[in-house]
Amino acid sequence: MFIVRRWWERYGVQVFFSVVVLGTAIFLRQTQGVVLSEIYYWVFRPLQPNELPEKQLTDARVEELQAKLSELEQQNETLKGLLDYVEGQKLEGVVAPIVGRSVDHWWQQVTLGRGSQDGIKIDDVVTGPGGLVGRITQVTPNTSRVLLSSDPNSRVGAMIGRSRQMGSMRGDGSDRAVMEFFEKVPDVKKGDKVLTSTVSRLFPPGIPVGYVESVDLEKSPAPEVIVKLSAPMDYLEWVVVHPFKSK
Repeated sequence: MFIVRRWWERYGVQVFFSVVVLGTAIFLRQTQGVVLSEIYYWVFRPLQPNELPEKQLTDARVEELQAKLSELEQQNETLKGLLDYVEGQKLEGVVAPIVGRSVDHWWQQVTLGRGSQDGIKIDDVVTGPGGLVGRITQVTPNTSRVLLSSDPNSRVGAMIGRSRQMGSMRGDGSDRAVMEFFEKVPDVKKGDKVLTSTVSRLFPPGIPVGYVESVDLEKSPAPEVIVKLSAPMDYLEWVVVHPFKSK
């Protein structure tokens, strides 16, 4: 008994604290630290901002939903305008969203989220708010690629609406294009409307293209004008694809 008492006097305190620490560790592990988190919360609560984390999360969620609602309303207005545009056209059309666009080819081509499964074919005509956008050059079952009329490689048979003077238009890699005339002294002036030509082989006649911004009748080898494109190529989100058979 004397030996046990002396051992306890020497090691009892260490054993007691070891048991307490071990028991506490086991308890915290079993409870996943919930009690410790609660103690931390109540001890440091006076130091926290007045606004609780739950309120901050709720406010953030509300802002997210408001942003999504605003975007949906904007898309709805855009789509409604396109549907009204389609109804006003004589040609049949498939509304297609723009789902791809390269920064390096911003004014040259776009990718649509519609393809052969939707009836889209190569050489179909693409229009949008403002008029001519381009034509289809590649098609997959679910996507298609558009050569924009702003691409320098694009060629559009065009005419001046007022005088019916005809020529060929090529893109300028921007929201403008260059139109060259077949006649040496064409009847054209600043502000004239430009449409697709009645003799065009790639596009049906009468589609709005833009308006004459400047005129250079002295240009060699043929007079040319700078045409401001009427379709907003730089921020289009939706277009309309029309079936068209070349002549």
